[in-house]
Amino acid sequence: MARIYPFLAWRYHPSAVRLDDVVTQPYDKISPAMQQAYYQRSPYNLVRIILGLPELFDAEKGESVYTRAARDFRAWREQGVLVQEVEPCIFAYAQRFTVPGTAIVKERRGFIALGKLQEYSEQVVFRHEQTLSKPKSDRLNLLRATRAHFGQIFMLYSDPAGSVDKILFESSGPADAEVTDEYGVLHRLWRVNDPATLRLLTSAMADKKLIIADGHHRYETALNYSRPYAVEYAARNGSEIPGKGEYSAGYLAKPAFPEAAAMMTFVNMDSDGLVILPTHRVVHGLDDFDAAAFAGSAGEFFTVKKLPVSDAAACMETLTAQKGTAFVAVSRTGAFLLHARPNAVAAALAGIPERQHKLDLTQLHALLLDRVLGLDAEKVREQTNLRYLRDAGEAVDQVQRGEADLVFLTNPVTMDQLREVAFAGEVMPQKSTDFYPKLLSGLAIYALE
Repeated sequence: MARIYPFLAWRYHPSAVRLDDVVTQPYDKISPAMQQAYYQRSPYNLVRIILGLPELFDAEKGESVYTRAARDFRAWREQGVLVQEVEPCIFAYAQRFTVPGTAIVKERRGFIALGKLQEYSEQVVFRHEQTLSKPKSDRLNLLRATRAHFGQIFMLYSDPAGSVDKILFESSGPADAEVTDEYGVLHRLWRVNDPATLRLLTSAMADKKLIIADGHHRYETALNYSRPYAVEYAARNGSEIPGKGEYSAGYLAKPAFPEAAAMMTFVNMDSDGLVILPTHRVVHGLDDFDAAAFAGSAGEFFTVKKLPVSDAAACMETLTAQKGTAFVAVSRTGAFLLHARPNAVAAALAGIPERQHKLDLTQLHALLLDRVLGLDAEKVREQTNLRYLRDAGEAVDQVQRGEADLVFLTNPVTMDQLREVAFAGEVMPQKSTDFYPKLLSGLAIYALE
């Protein structure tokens, strides 16, 4: 089942930098404005590695964002800006936050460790959504150049009794590191290097199955990157059984070879701290888009009701009050509330398992994007005419500014839906879930060499 490992993490040295100045949101959540702000915050901000800015004459110089990332990572270690732990450890990780749009305060708890990269066919690690082509190519180039993992893949496991959290947090003292991000989320980290505790933790996780919550692209990139090394290891050793490494504190399991694992944060899917936000779909670049024609075509599968207002807040208030599958579509000429016609949807999606065709996003992608607007799976995968935004207000503003033709406002996927689809070996459309808050990049780094 799941195999986790303590590791010799690289971390920012507190005497060299302020943690607030150098950590970032995950690379795919960094807007151009955030990228510029991170650059200005510190010459050692991690954005320079995970999402560097191109420079003039890069091609002529044989340079790129990836070669600079590798050079900076090497230099920061040599300069002592990044220092390595002296003993293998994992990190208990807590995030305290206010749920967006509410006054509710929650805390999400988990731990950072290495996790063995396993093929989906082994049915230990399960994905829940499709991936996009461009992010995987970009992350592979960065991994090849730097030979390191800078952010954590977000993994879910089931533990109704909360036994893992008890191992990690029942006797935790003051945090080893603490930082508040730009969204007001308090992130705290505790080093755990006691061998007995580490063995207890690895044993508790040994029977778990894992669902990728966030980081599908990075997981599949790391898995693809590891395959040649796995072949080489098997040829040399005759098996892929993880080896044992003797550390100063005793015998603890470690990956068979460095590329066989990636850095992950593991969170109990049965805990109250999990929050999933909707990801809205912004459609742009359509030829001769006509809102009235769209509403007429959508009527084959959905009841379509014109809304009196089209501002984002009012539209979302209307949407969240609906029962069953529903969307709000906003164009420059107004907003529509769409409710699924169950019989029409069931007939149109007869070839899809029932648990899938009941999902809001499956209906949106298969019927509205594909059949009504002509955006097939290839266009969606390549993001030819589609953007994804968490902020409903920004999504609607893009339509009003003429930067998009149409936006679909959606309700979030539930944890039960995600669990059911993932463990059935199926996938939802791309960007189906938006777990909040995100895991900060730069709290720990796993270098392969």
